[in-house]
Amino acid sequence: MLSKLFIQKKTAITSVLVNKLFLFGILLFTTLPSQAQCAMCRAALESEDGGTKAEAVNDGIVYLMVIPYVLVGILGVVLYRMYTKKKA
Repeated sequence: MLSKLFIQKKTAITSVLVNKLFLFGILLFTTLPSQAQCAMCRAALESEDGGTKAEAVNDGIVYLMVIPYVLVGILGVVLYRMYTKKKA
């Protein structure tokens, strides 16, 4: 009786996992094209011949992208030090 219940739970969990993986696969492979820049930025960058503005915009995007990772890294180091300090 107990083994039958365990098998039923295992198949139910497997079914849910398969459904989630299937949904993830559909969402992963069905994407819509999008524009990476707003209309004003695109117009300003397309009108310039030198490309220095484009480089500046790309550098700004990288800067904005890196800041959250740095903050989370600092938070992780602080929490790790607090945890190891309590154990010692």
